[in-house]
Amino acid sequence: MITPPAEEDFVHRFVPAEVGTAASAPTLLLLHGTGGNENQMLGFGREMAGGGWNLLSPRGKVLEGGYSPRFFRRLAEGVFDEVDVIRRAHELADFVTGAASRYGFDGRKVCALGYSNGANIAAATLLLRPAAFAGAALLRPMVPMVPPNLPDLTTISILVCAGRRDPIVPTENVGRLVALLRGCGAQMEESWYTGGHELADEDARAVSRWLSELGF
Repeated sequence: MITPPAEEDFVHRFVPAEVGTAASAPTLLLLHGTGGNENQMLGFGREMAGGGWNLLSPRGKVLEGGYSPRFFRRLAEGVFDEVDVIRRAHELADFVTGAASRYGFDGRKVCALGYSNGANIAAATLLLRPAAFAGAALLRPMVPMVPPNLPDLTTISILVCAGRRDPIVPTENVGRLVALLRGCGAQMEESWYTGGHELADEDARAVSRWLSELGF
């Protein structure tokens, strides 16, 4: 059984860039799906970003069923506790700021790479604390919440990767998220594949190309 982390901090991994220094390199924030942990996305992150990025990977602090880490509570499949979503999104943004100070990386060059629940908390953080990320790759995301005041995301690059046969995330919900983020001015890119909720080779190709075009 996974031991819950202390409430004031995340259990996390930080892997400095192999090329250059942590201070000069951009940072990829890796956000796992339900039941994952701080190690789940590290291999994918290394493959996508190569050695030129720092990798920062926290474990979600909410334990569903007492053992399955998530980044925020849900009431049922696809039904989120929005109060907790808001709380946890601010908490994640504060964690990234603190980690930048602790590890000496540039907090202005942080991109989120989130899968499923990790993609949803990244989307919520973009909507509530847009300065937290310079970009985000959202793999199998849903609309996490809609803030009363929409942020200005005109400087933010966002990639959404979705499956047309995803049994968990309806295509209509993905479309609403894309429209919401585009309405905030984000530089949007979509990548669709014919499968379901699992990650696929198409995702790896889309994320790798998107990261290479960010210009960091």
